[in-house]
Amino acid sequence: MKWDLVIFDLDGTLLDTIGDLGAAVDRALQLRGLPRHSTEEYKTMVGHGVKNLVKQALPEERRDEETVMAALADFRQWYEAHIAVKTKPYPGIPELLRDLAAAGVKLAVASNKFHEGTVALIERYFPDIEFVAMLGNKPGLPLKPDAEVVRSILRASGVAPGRAVLVGDSVSDIRTARSGGVACLAVAWGYRPATALAAALAEQPAAPGDSLIVPDVPSLRHLLLD
Repeated sequence: MKWDLVIFDLDGTLLDTIGDLGAAVDRALQLRGLPRHSTEEYKTMVGHGVKNLVKQALPEERRDEETVMAALADFRQWYEAHIAVKTKPYPGIPELLRDLAAAGVKLAVASNKFHEGTVALIERYFPDIEFVAMLGNKPGLPLKPDAEVVRSILRASGVAPGRAVLVGDSVSDIRTARSGGVACLAVAWGYRPATALAAALAEQPAAPGDSLIVPDVPSLRHLLLD
């Protein structure tokens, strides 16, 4: 086995959450009489924490801290009550996680989603999978691409950086892996275009192991298990 630890991003990697995220932001915008956004537009906004998501969705002239925080509160209230209406695992992901666990590979999640939402979704969709760590955004833990989340998971797992890989769908995930000294597999089925991922992979020297774009879940399975 090439890696002893696989660290997964959540939104756009394990789960397709964009429908529920977009609906919650739309609700906050609707309450203020503001224009809503398309799913494709929301895909360009996610990945940097829900506060940044809400801020980007607001018109530029309405991005003062008071408005952002009020809209964020409305977003959280709606999202927490409707967190699993449209959300679903990407095809093949539950089976991949089960097979990795059965092979003795340690599993973890590192997300920029707020911590409570991260844990709730993992426990809902992957209740039979044991994770050594499930980390979302919370006080004391900076958002990716800060590598502290990777370092925290490495400490919890007891795995050396050279035996770990981060699997994610964003430029932020790639930069986090590079900063944390772990390998990176960037998945093409998420919310970022492959061109952006390729540019991010090329901007720094490669981390230990593979640093490449993975087109689909079967290909990821081959890289992680074969």
